[in-house]
Amino acid sequence: MKPVDPRLLRELPAVRLPLLQLAIMGAVAGVATVTTAVALAVLVDDVVSGTGLRSGLLALAVLTLVRAAAAYDVEQRAAAVGHLVSSTLRRRLLGRHLADPTGPTGPTGTRDTSGVVQGEGTMTTLGTQGCTSVETYVTRFLPALLQAGTVPAVAIVTLVVVDWRSAAIVLLTVPLLPVFAALIGRSTEEATRRRWTAMHDLSGHFLDVVRGLPTLVSYGRARRQAASIAAVSERHRVETMATLRLAFLSSTALELLATLSVALVAVTVGIRLAAGDLGLRAALIAIVLAPEAYWPIRRVGAEFHAAADGAQALGSILDVLAAPAPIPAMTPTTTPTGPSEVVLEDVTLAYAGEPPVLEHLSLRAGSGLTVVTGPSGCGKTTLLELIADLRRPESGTVTAPPAHLVSQRPVLISGSVRDNLRLGNAATDAELWAALRDVGLDGVVAALPAGMDEPVGDDGFGLSAGQRARLGLARAVLSAARVLLVDEPTAHLDEANVEVVHALLTRIAGERVVIAVTHRPELVLLADRHLAMPVRAGASS
Repeated sequence: MKPVDPRLLRELPAVRLPLLQLAIMGAVAGVATVTTAVALAVLVDDVVSGTGLRSGLLALAVLTLVRAAAAYDVEQRAAAVGHLVSSTLRRRLLGRHLADPTGPTGPTGTRDTSGVVQGEGTMTTLGTQGCTSVETYVTRFLPALLQAGTVPAVAIVTLVVVDWRSAAIVLLTVPLLPVFAALIGRSTEEATRRRWTAMHDLSGHFLDVVRGLPTLVSYGRARRQAASIAAVSERHRVETMATLRLAFLSSTALELLATLSVALVAVTVGIRLAAGDLGLRAALIAIVLAPEAYWPIRRVGAEFHAAADGAQALGSILDVLAAPAPIPAMTPTTTPTGPSEVVLEDVTLAYAGEPPVLEHLSLRAGSGLTVVTGPSGCGKTTLLELIADLRRPESGTVTAPPAHLVSQRPVLISGSVRDNLRLGNAATDAELWAALRDVGLDGVVAALPAGMDEPVGDDGFGLSAGQRARLGLARAVLSAARVLLVDEPTAHLDEANVEVVHALLTRIAGERVVIAVTHRPELVLLADRHLAMPVRAGASS
């Protein structure tokens, strides 16, 4: 049985107080459980002896309410702590990856202490399913562990007072459960580690395939990866079923051991009761309390198997967070100087089995505004991706300095408006507000309840399509890249904001190379160069 990792409290000091409160309420719930069992036994004895029932019923009702309230409070606190731990780990893991993309969770990472290869696939697995599994681990396993530390002790102490012989039997048999649970837990932990290794391999392989899919399609080798993914998936399935089989068998073993121990107490109590060596009240208390001494430990074993993934994921995440922090790179505060010309010479790009998207295309774009027009499907977006080095031509050459690409749906992360603006740069608040003002978004952000600290959901959830587009354009204004590529920057804007964006692109074009894909004739009139893409088969106007 794997105990709580002490690094959890060290790495997440914010959870110390909630965990302490959870432990206190768990102890209260444990004491209430034992006292309720004693009250029930006393009430049954009163019924048999014919004494008054009012006080016994009142005590049982009060203790039942206290036990229910304590159990409810423990559930609520456990859920809150689980969410706090998982969200904090996910946020710190993502922050660590963004700060050091070539570190333990980066694409060139190494193996961790368990031998699992750490890479982008691993970061994706830990940040999604891993953190979710940690929430289950904290919500279900930790409360069970806290009750296992209080209920058996209180039950045994009570049995010592009521019937020391029954207490001796329980005291001798209770340690067998954690011993067996620890032995089985080792095998479960090893099986879970193998399953996580298989999942890391699957996620890493799948991520590599997705990243290289355009290249695989170009060379007609995409379908061959299906067999490889199927093999890795089969390995993950086998390891998962082996872990589940072990969990079911171990739970059965613990249940059998606890049942035999309780039966031993019940048989001895029954024999002594029949012989007149034990009173009815003491016998009832011993029979009712014996299962309460074993049940929390059985629950710990069952919940550990259910949350084994969380235990493994928690260890892996803490290993990543405990690694030495990278030295932050200095972000240039001035725009770099040097040649800033985009040159495409006789470029051709085609996908396997399809006509060329671009064919013998040449372009020379220096400082100023270059506008690209043409019908939908003629390759305008592909042209921008070539310049941004996201695609490679089949023939011809592409020469361009580092570029900042603003797609039709800019990438927005889960965080604040400030976090999204600072993605890739270290601008000051004054520079951020200036960029928002340039795209006409400063009033919108200022009106938000938290201003620039207003949270934004994944993919810009909470913002309109036009606001997402302008936020991405504001981030491009803050970029130090010499080349700015924008794809339909005014597609979701009204006429007033279209004029603002056109004026901004014209101003930026006086300092950098700006290449914009558009369908708007107004921007064409403002351009220094105009590239009209030829119509290809299948394109629409």
